[in-house]
Amino acid sequence: MSERRVILSGSTFEEQIGYARAVVDGDDVHVSGTTGFDYRTMTISADVVEQVEQCLRNIEAALTEAGCTFADVLRVRYLLPERADFEPCWPALRRAFGATRPAATMMVCGLADPRMRIEIEVYARRH
Repeated sequence: MSERRVILSGSTFEEQIGYARAVVDGDDVHVSGTTGFDYRTMTISADVVEQVEQCLRNIEAALTEAGCTFADVLRVRYLLPERADFEPCWPALRRAFGATRPAATMMVCGLADPRMRIEIEVYARRH
């Protein structure tokens, strides 16, 4: 039986809704949909590129706590309310994932808060 542990970021959403930033189950690491909120201040930029960069910092912190890096990511999902916001994010996404090239999906959909312009979910495996 594999060890299961949760990783919390300090986001008020995790407490209010009842979820973890990430769940580690054996070598599998599931990072929840992560937005561009700075969890220390619970503030978010209006700029989508700044949001994606903060998303990636938030995800990297969870991966690090789980014993992973972006190089361990096998799958990534991008969720955006506006299709036109995706392309400006590509350079930041390429810096994070370009060397590893995980399987990826981009979906246009509503997000929980109208200030959120992108949400990113990843699955990684520890090596």
